[in-house]
Amino acid sequence: MRRLALNPCLVIVLVASGFGAYADENKAGGGSSASLAPHAKIECSLKRKPGEPLDPPSTAAIPVAESFVASEHFREDITPNAPVKISWLGATFARRFAVKVETTDDTSLQTHVLNNPVNAAQIADELGARAESKLADIWCLLKLQANGESGALQTSSAPNLFFVRDGAGDLGVVDALWGGAGWEIGASPLRNPRAWTPGTRVFSH
Repeated sequence: MRRLALNPCLVIVLVASGFGAYADENKAGGGSSASLAPHAKIECSLKRKPGEPLDPPSTAAIPVAESFVASEHFREDITPNAPVKISWLGATFARRFAVKVETTDDTSLQTHVLNNPVNAAQIADELGARAESKLADIWCLLKLQANGESGALQTSSAPNLFFVRDGAGDLGVVDALWGGAGWEIGASPLRNPRAWTPGTRVFSH
């Protein structure tokens, strides 16, 4: 039975350009000090309909928190009716992240572009407390580019990178690539020593 689709809404203010995409389960690691250039600021919601204001009227009832069950959304499916075309889910992502249940919230994400080769732990250290995102945030962005359309996520040759806590509560790396037929979603440990390449787009709060 097809589950009720969540409707995302996105407002993007582009402050610079020059992004690209690449997803691989083990593309994190070594390098010198991180160098992140801030770019677009993004607002996305799985709860509001397109066109609705980000802040509800003061007289509106407080919305009930909705659950985001990762396994109900992150599935390999490239059929024409897929809510998001996903052609590949990495084994690490399936084991560590697909088991999660989160609450959905309106989110505001900052994008950055990596200028130097650097590992994921160094990127997370540079971002500090702002580094962490949710799987629901990733899904919200994927919904807006379900068939590889242009948008906040890169659809060319460099990765889209997120720092997300797994089912055990440990911070890890989730990356997304548009592979032509669908999105490829990978994951890797935060302490993987291999370097992410310049041009990687990093999402944070």
